[in-house]
Amino acid sequence: MSAASSSTVVREIAPAPASLSRVIAGFAAIYLIWGSTYLAIRFAIETVPPLLMAGVRFLVAGSVLYAWSRGRGAVRPTRAQWRAAFVVGGLLLLGGNGAVVVAEQWVPSGLTALLIGAVPLWMVLVDWGWGSRVPPSRRVALGLIAGFAGLATLVGAPGAGAGGHQELLGGLVVVLGALAWATGSIYSRHAPMPPRPRLWVAMQMLAGGSLLVLAAGLAGEWGGFDPGAVSARSALALLYLVVFGSLVAYTAYIWLLSVSTPARVGTYAYVNPVVALLLGWALADEPLSFRSLLAAAIIVSSVVVTTTGGSADRRIPGSAPEAAPTARRR
Repeated sequence: MSAASSSTVVREIAPAPASLSRVIAGFAAIYLIWGSTYLAIRFAIETVPPLLMAGVRFLVAGSVLYAWSRGRGAVRPTRAQWRAAFVVGGLLLLGGNGAVVVAEQWVPSGLTALLIGAVPLWMVLVDWGWGSRVPPSRRVALGLIAGFAGLATLVGAPGAGAGGHQELLGGLVVVLGALAWATGSIYSRHAPMPPRPRLWVAMQMLAGGSLLVLAAGLAGEWGGFDPGAVSARSALALLYLVVFGSLVAYTAYIWLLSVSTPARVGTYAYVNPVVALLLGWALADEPLSFRSLLAAAIIVSSVVVTTTGGSADRRIPGSAPEAAPTARRR
């Protein structure tokens, strides 16, 4: 639902008792469902314009989540909270997820997920330059260097996607989207937000979805869209993104935060890119070269090193654009 989700910096909270089977099901949801959304995006944009598809996805999911939250007693958001939601939603969903859906026209879903998997690396840099201004430790710095070396291995890899300038452009778009997501995540730590995380995420979805639909209009997607030409696979993929990617997995994520530690829940940031890479190879005939496997190992390892070093805050992995938008525990 990116999330979605998800948590940028979440303080450690005391786990509550829960059955092992439910915890396993919850982790399976955030590992497998969020990992599979990259492939679902590829199927959805086969016959639906990318920005319009993403906008509809988040508007529908946000409307359901907003109505559900308000029905359970959430207080009406203030104007300041809505302004913050548009800033965060613009950076996370228009900038982050928008980059993903546009780039997947040329870049395989698995490689897109790997590039997005570096969001925690960008978050350390953004936090250093704009947030806490605390310089990274030597261990974190080494993790950053290794991670960006892995990104350089992937961007424009010959034969990995559409090839040529389109592939390189798509890779750079994803990298910029990851930077936008990291910036929005850091900003959200200081933004005025309602006390209930679900309502905050719903507001971000509604704001970001509106901006995505507007961007689709400016890009000329409305005029060239024929609803009758939407394939069954694209329609089912969009439905999957709304129901499972943006609602089911996010609900599991919020519940897991109440029964487990944020550091354990945040491991989805390591798993999702690997799941996406394997699903793209198995179900969409996407290339799985030695180069992409090496880059995957480098990026995932560097994210583990970076997010488990330094301060307690920094040990919590940042969310990725295919998780949920930012939700913060207070």
